[in-house]
Amino acid sequence: PGMETLEPFNIIYQTAEDGLGDTVKPRLIEADADLERVLVIDDRDTPLTLADERIARAIRENSARLVIIDPVQAFLGADVDMNRANEVRPIFRSLGDIAQATGCAIVLIGHLNKAAGTQSTYRGLGSIDITAAVRSLLFIGKLKDSPTTRVLIHEKSSLAPPGQSLAFSLGDEKGFEWIGAYDITADELLAGTDTAKTESKTAQAQMLILELLADGKRMPSAELEKTVNERGISSRTMRTAKSRIGDRLVTEKDGTAWVCYLRD
Repeated sequence: PGMETLEPFNIIYQTAEDGLGDTVKPRLIEADADLERVLVIDDRDTPLTLADERIARAIRENSARLVIIDPVQAFLGADVDMNRANEVRPIFRSLGDIAQATGCAIVLIGHLNKAAGTQSTYRGLGSIDITAAVRSLLFIGKLKDSPTTRVLIHEKSSLAPPGQSLAFSLGDEKGFEWIGAYDITADELLAGTDTAKTESKTAQAQMLILELLADGKRMPSAELEKTVNERGISSRTMRTAKSRIGDRLVTEKDGTAWVCYLRD
């Protein structure tokens, strides 16, 4: 929803979990991927680790714009203890340097441990340093009451404001499909708390905004927010509701203030 379209580019997808031929390739074909652009570093003879110079070389030789490592635990190398910050930190620093030098995005996929009740940031496997070392951290979790729905949450963002949480469906006959903005925190998602509550709040906020701006009414953005907040709806839920209303809702500058109205 509202995502910019990019020119096709080469990616390196390094996985230790799924068979390339029997799992990864059929999924790529199903998603209409250009298989010529999905590359793999052949590490059958010498297993690849994150400290390996083959990563930087492969990025440069193929002008790759994205590297995916899945899962990060499998590529740390046998002699690295994931729970020791002093061993993990230099590896991540060198990956950061490669990303900076080449302009290539490096995505590390990690599995969450099963300890429910711990704070979301501490649920990543291994050293909390892994979380500290990355510039951006995303969580993906299943909704308890809707097993084919997954939510993507931007838990940490050092370089820009966190992105809006987004839901997508996976595992039904439609395959992969974006659903759109979804209001839930990482802690709620990981704890499996009921999402119907936040869902109805979002719908409530949406109806309220449409009601307040009905019949071509213009309202200062701050006043609209205050009115919605006074009904017990958080600003975060309001942002989700606004993004669901989409392009119909216009926020523009009028003198020094921001004003909202609905487009016909």
